[in-house]
Amino acid sequence: MNMISNELIKQIKDSVDIVDIVSSYIPLETRGKNLFGVCPFHDDHSPSMSISKDKQIYKCWSCGATGNVFKFIQDYENISFIEAVKICADKAGIDLKINNYKEIPKNNELYEMYELATKLYQNNINTKEGIDAKKYLNDRKINDDIIKTFRIGLALNDSKLSKTLLKKNYKEKNLLKSGLVVKKEFNYYDFYYDRIMFPIEDSSGKVVAFSGRLYNKDKSKTIGKYVNSMETEIFKKSEILYNYKNAKEEARMKNTIIIMEGFMDLFRAYSIGIKNVVVSMGTAITKEQATLLKRLSSNVILCFDGDEAGAKATNSCSDQLIKLGITPKVVRLEENLDPDEYILKYGKEKFIEKINNPINVMDFKLNYLKNKRDLNSSKDMSQYVNEILKELNNIDDDIEREITLKRLSNESNLDIDFLREKLETKEEKTIKIIEKKPSIIKNTNMYIKAEQYLLYYMLNNDNVVKLYKKNIGYMPTDRYRKLAFEISQFYKTYKYINISDLMIELRDDEELMNTINEIIMLNLSDEYTLEQINDYIKTIKNYNIKVESNRLKDLMRMELDPIKKAEYAEKILEIQKTNIEVGE
Repeated sequence: MNMISNELIKQIKDSVDIVDIVSSYIPLETRGKNLFGVCPFHDDHSPSMSISKDKQIYKCWSCGATGNVFKFIQDYENISFIEAVKICADKAGIDLKINNYKEIPKNNELYEMYELATKLYQNNINTKEGIDAKKYLNDRKINDDIIKTFRIGLALNDSKLSKTLLKKNYKEKNLLKSGLVVKKEFNYYDFYYDRIMFPIEDSSGKVVAFSGRLYNKDKSKTIGKYVNSMETEIFKKSEILYNYKNAKEEARMKNTIIIMEGFMDLFRAYSIGIKNVVVSMGTAITKEQATLLKRLSSNVILCFDGDEAGAKATNSCSDQLIKLGITPKVVRLEENLDPDEYILKYGKEKFIEKINNPINVMDFKLNYLKNKRDLNSSKDMSQYVNEILKELNNIDDDIEREITLKRLSNESNLDIDFLREKLETKEEKTIKIIEKKPSIIKNTNMYIKAEQYLLYYMLNNDNVVKLYKKNIGYMPTDRYRKLAFEISQFYKTYKYINISDLMIELRDDEELMNTINEIIMLNLSDEYTLEQINDYIKTIKNYNIKVESNRLKDLMRMELDPIKKAEYAEKILEIQKTNIEVGE
């Protein structure tokens, strides 16, 4: 494995600009000297992540996420630190010569087994045993390019995978934990057999699960059409969007991500050049999936089946997305067709026209919620109006709210001002949001504050580091003492201080990184006076003296020898004198 020196890592960091890197992932807007964007690391509804061009760090004022450019890429892409460094090096044109570098991940055996299974299944579908499965896919207009791109394979009824994995000497507990192998008495068998296999990748592109589909019509009458992998340490269904890795670049280029329900729909869209598509792995979008979507684009289109079940799924999915801070648009297909059927029947151009002209979510809901209702009935009309108002309370777009209110007023013959009064005001919504957040109790101890504030300025200014080393050299609180020591050591080694560079040095120490994050989040002014710094130093020195004085008093109380007692008393007087001098 090639090791990269911290000096080279810092050179790479200095060769890129965190603003340029972060803006390639999320839109940024300028506010004062910093830039702000919607934080991709939590359910953020408004820009709460600040990016400092001067300090080359980011921090989210809502969830507390902080770091340098490498940390942002690492968490955003869900990759290792070294992989994040390589991305920056590539952008800066620096050749690290680590193309073959691979970090051994946790659960490495599970990842290896799934990759091996994928290759074996791919091989199967291209043998004579795979002719029928290949014909089934070709009959569904799934060509060899799609089969190859999505690594579609075939599980045979021969337990070849189990035998292969056993020969590799994987641990038995991992074999069974993978869900690829089952044990009956003393023998091992493949879990999947006689099924077309669709590999499911995580956001970094590693295969973590399979969906196996029957292709034999006779068997499909007696057993389920699809069998999906059980959840494992590497596969959590709620955290996966099928095709996420492949859709990334296209979604960012087009600033749009499309969600569909089924694999076949996605393959068909892909075959006509629409590649910014993911499948939700079930219609109920989770918080984790919504976070993944927001990393690609805030423009989300739902394109589900055109039948009643598809409309219901669209409504349910849109509700989940709105709750999670995404207001989607909707494509509805005529004749109860799903996207696969629609493209085959009407062709590429007509489907692309649909995608380019989605309806807004409230237009969809107006039609969906009035469906099967008699709006001439006062009871049905009342229910309809109340449901639409309830939906509007979740929509933050003022223009969309106003347009919908006008339509609702026309349909119901109710005065628009009356309808407006029934909506929550922005202030009421804000109060509710604030009430849901846990209260943060800040430590008001003046000694703790002095340590925190002094550390903040030590992280940002060489002169403050020098003043600390000259006047104190010791923090009373353990975690602050450790950070102050590391700052001092960094300055001693490099003759400068820089938060972003210090984070490179301390990246593997979780406790120190958490302390840095805590200090950064104090949000103090970068400007300071010498008087301020001296006040912090005096406060900390006085506390240290007080602690030492109390320690000596305790020793004096326990001491029986009168001479030693007198020595302790003299030391205490000297310390107290120092305390008075410091306080002057």
